[in-house]
Amino acid sequence: MKILVTGITGQLGYDVMFELCKREHEAIGSARREPDKMPVSSFVRLDLSNEKAVNTAISELRPDAVIHCAAWTAVDLAEDIENHDAVYSANVLATRFLAEACATVGARMLYLSTDYIFNGQGSRPWQPDDRCYAPLNYYGQTKLEGEQAVALALEKFFIVRIAWVFGKNGKNFIKTMLNVGKTHDSVRVVNDQIGTPTYTKDLARLLVDMIETDKYGYYHATNSEEAPGEYISWYDFTREIYRQAGLNTEVIPVTTAEYGLSKAVRPFNSRLNKSKLVEAGFTPLPPWKDALHRYLEEIGEI
Repeated sequence: MKILVTGITGQLGYDVMFELCKREHEAIGSARREPDKMPVSSFVRLDLSNEKAVNTAISELRPDAVIHCAAWTAVDLAEDIENHDAVYSANVLATRFLAEACATVGARMLYLSTDYIFNGQGSRPWQPDDRCYAPLNYYGQTKLEGEQAVALALEKFFIVRIAWVFGKNGKNFIKTMLNVGKTHDSVRVVNDQIGTPTYTKDLARLLVDMIETDKYGYYHATNSEEAPGEYISWYDFTREIYRQAGLNTEVIPVTTAEYGLSKAVRPFNSRLNKSKLVEAGFTPLPPWKDALHRYLEEIGEI
């Protein structure tokens, strides 16, 4: 298959490109700048907020599929009024332009979304086909509008919601906690936001599994709980990061209110039900502790 991947300089796009090339697909990478040491069949420097440029690229490339990883993901910065146009352009307009262009050439599309489209309340895991949308912040609102743009333009689409993402190529919570753990005796971490993390290398495998099929629809995908229904907090996650990395930093649990540093409202409930993956015949992501171990090995921390 000929597959265009957007945002290949980010954590997820980077690993998706490696997975596609491993399976010998024709992988075309897209970003504003060409990355170093990236396996690409070809590269397209593309401004996704430029509708004409998107239409031209898709009509010339005529991909079988597009995996849309590019997005504005700086949640707190998205709250600043001066950034709203840029966030909307990246998460809504770019997605709409891609979806409409895919419809024109008959390409399928896979769009990465987030649990932030829900209200973050309660303790029931969100189902992939839930429609009780109520974003808590501007980032979540724009990702929801991106979902809606895809569903409006296309019949052949995958919308995959993820949470707590970490990968080799970029900044993430694990790298931040490791840096803090090496320079501080203690760290305060919230214990009332609950979910499970997502390792981009594992997710990339699943996304390519999906794009090779016609099992379209809405899905949730994070690494698995260690036991059914055993979701974790950021506090739990941090303790396991330090345990596996051999750090003795004290982790102090605090509530979101006590922590109080975020501009954007954060969801307390990021639990995502992933059973639809198995029902559709996809192999779910491995348990999160195993994923964490492999990631720490990948970045040379163990």
